[in-house]
Amino acid sequence: MQVVLRTDLINLGKRGDIVDVADGYARNFLLPKGHAILATAGIKAQADSMRKARDLKDRKAREGAEELARRLVGTELALNGNAAHEGKLYGSVGVSEILEALKSAFGVELDRRGVKLEEPIRELGRHDVAIVLHPEVQITVMVVVGE
Repeated sequence: MQVVLRTDLINLGKRGDIVDVADGYARNFLLPKGHAILATAGIKAQADSMRKARDLKDRKAREGAEELARRLVGTELALNGNAAHEGKLYGSVGVSEILEALKSAFGVELDRRGVKLEEPIRELGRHDVAIVLHPEVQITVMVVVGE
């Protein structure tokens, strides 16, 4: 059965995509939950306009992320922390501290899910932190933790 997606669904497609799904999946889940509508000739035309709007919005978001990446590339964020003699921090530097430093230095507010920090920073020194600004735009900033 062909349906037009009304919402983005992981492993199926994005809003406006025309996809083939099993009849039961469409009847029992997609259609009743409002995630999709049956693909008729008129609906397919609407799906085309939804895809165009989505592509335009995504292109603008990517361009904004690329502009922000140009501003942030090569950035060093200086953060302070209390440390023992061996260089181990008493606390840690996490995603929220990195976001706050970016906000105070550049005036940008980012989504915390975009900061790819596997575990909090617990040592003094220089640490590379990956930041995803857009699914297609990722940068690395240097976080310098000192006393």
